[in-house]
Amino acid sequence: MTILIKNIKELLQTRTTNVTVLNGEEMKELPSIKNAYLLIEHDTIVEFGKMDDFEDMDADEVIDASGKMVLPTWCDSHTHIVYAGNREQEFVDRINGLSYEEIANRGGGILNSAEKLQNTSENDLYDQSAQRLTEVMKMGTGAIEIKSGYGLTLDAELKMLRVIKRLKHDFPVKVISTFLGAHAIPKEFKDNPDGYVNVIIEEMIPQIAKEQLSQYIDVFCEKGYFSLEQTEHILQAGASYGLTPKIHVNQFNTFGGIALGVKYDALSVDHLEELSEEDIAVLKDSNTMPVALPSCSYFLSIPYTPARKLLDAGIPIALASDYNPGSTPSGNMNFVVSTACIKMKMTPEEAINAATINGAYAMGISNMYGSICRGKKANIMITKEIPSYHYLPYAFGDNHIEAVYINGVKI
Repeated sequence: MTILIKNIKELLQTRTTNVTVLNGEEMKELPSIKNAYLLIEHDTIVEFGKMDDFEDMDADEVIDASGKMVLPTWCDSHTHIVYAGNREQEFVDRINGLSYEEIANRGGGILNSAEKLQNTSENDLYDQSAQRLTEVMKMGTGAIEIKSGYGLTLDAELKMLRVIKRLKHDFPVKVISTFLGAHAIPKEFKDNPDGYVNVIIEEMIPQIAKEQLSQYIDVFCEKGYFSLEQTEHILQAGASYGLTPKIHVNQFNTFGGIALGVKYDALSVDHLEELSEEDIAVLKDSNTMPVALPSCSYFLSIPYTPARKLLDAGIPIALASDYNPGSTPSGNMNFVVSTACIKMKMTPEEAINAATINGAYAMGISNMYGSICRGKKANIMITKEIPSYHYLPYAFGDNHIEAVYINGVKI
């Protein structure tokens, strides 16, 4: 199957070489071709260029994209979309003055979701999650990381990871699986958190590795959740089974979690709503990608990741949705990009780079996803007729996506 898209008003994120990450100053540039064409064969981008240089070629399907933009699909590197039910009552509780931490201390938050998930069958959990995945694909997400972490028992964590594996098999979108058993301390271990850490290390990680259910391991390194020492023990155990770290850190406090992540060569450190000069210094010259989650900040009314500090220091940044039932019940990456521009003062170019190439890097897949490059996967979206790509984040409440193609197939 070949698809030829002609008369593209502007083809965005065009790369003649396979760029896999963009740092600081590089993120200001978003290469594009105006009045362009794009040729897809099967699931691969094979050619693109200016219409002025176009030579007629055969294709099974020809699309006229006059007045429309074409760009890579979003690469959402941080989600929790496999969950049961919802937490709308906690939304009301926050409106009435309770903080996220106060709700968690009352047995809400992650523990609330864990109880619901433990009492939900695998098939029901799959059906709920599949619906969410279908919705985000329609909004332009073509690659997605999904974490466990709402199980908090061996059986429930395995159930989540098996659902993620089924989604990976059943859907065309690229799915990355991350084990996040260290998401919260279960009620039964409230007075013995180290006991739960031992369960993660001695029971969960070996079984997950045996069944090959995940390639990454994550920890919520935060006061009231997992300490630096506990996080380090979990990362060490994960590394012994070949699991690469990705860490939740600095959502509410900064106390050395980023340095710990860099020490263990974490692929990404995520949240970073709180950031110190020491954190910025340790991220320089590292291979670790900072990931900002602006729609989480929006929903919880907490600070936004100081993107300008990172970018001005020459550090890269990625954007992700943090889609989850408690702090970000939305996987709309279009809103994430807009919010990054409005609240984090990122330019449209920086935000699009952060949600495509750098998002792919934060999943370890930027060699095949995240840009318009010959030989990369044909994951693209076609906008409706819009005046410029600046209009995407500007008109934040509208749906500008007309069509999404994943692996060269319209969804």
